[in-house]
Amino acid sequence: MKRLTVALFLAAFALSAAPLSAPAQSADSLIAKYIQASGGMARMQALQSLRRTGKFTGGGGFEAVVVQENKRPNSVREEFSIQGMTGINAYDGKNGWKIEPWQGKRDPESLGEEEMHGILDEADFDGPLVNYQAKGNRVEYQGIEQIEGSDAYKLKVTRPNGDISFYYLDTEYYVPIRIDTQRMIRGAPQEFETSLGDYKQVNGVYLPFSSESGPKGSSSADRGKITYDKIEANVPLDDQRFVRPGGGTRP
Repeated sequence: MKRLTVALFLAAFALSAAPLSAPAQSADSLIAKYIQASGGMARMQALQSLRRTGKFTGGGGFEAVVVQENKRPNSVREEFSIQGMTGINAYDGKNGWKIEPWQGKRDPESLGEEEMHGILDEADFDGPLVNYQAKGNRVEYQGIEQIEGSDAYKLKVTRPNGDISFYYLDTEYYVPIRIDTQRMIRGAPQEFETSLGDYKQVNGVYLPFSSESGPKGSSSADRGKITYDKIEANVPLDDQRFVRPGGGTRP
């Protein structure tokens, strides 16, 4: 597992967290420690928008430039640029849409069932753990497991749409280092896993600058990796950037 930054270590150390021999953890206590280690609720809530810019690397050396923009409460726009073409996945809080020029399609289309599940995850600005009850999520603490040779606290998150995610929090830093997701798509189960790392501070909040995702049990060669060069906070983002083009709106 990639080690986190020294600054994050110092922030976590300041928590004076109890040793593993202390009384049993609870979901709420772990979420509280995660929020505190990330920078605190006030700093998290002060983030109104984020723009992430970086590179996607896939199997066979495939590369693309990626830009992800998020705006509270739950709008997201993802752009993928390949060989002069830019595709878009977006969600405006109600509807999801996409443009896929490499498929010869330059007009917006609605997202499919699987794509909607994924973009709803991306649209949750603070993630499913923060204010989870208000979002209708259920969170359960399920003990400690080994993740890539290190202990991690395991939290099971069940969303209203039935999707289940297992969040593994580092026992020293209380930030997610892996997320396993289970979904039912067209009646068939699908499982994915995402490893997170390279946490850095953005406007006082620690965010992961790298992630690696793929089907559960897949090899590193079969996974996609995103490395962000820059994450900007509170950038001006017009609401229309997230709305499906047409009817006077713009992409």
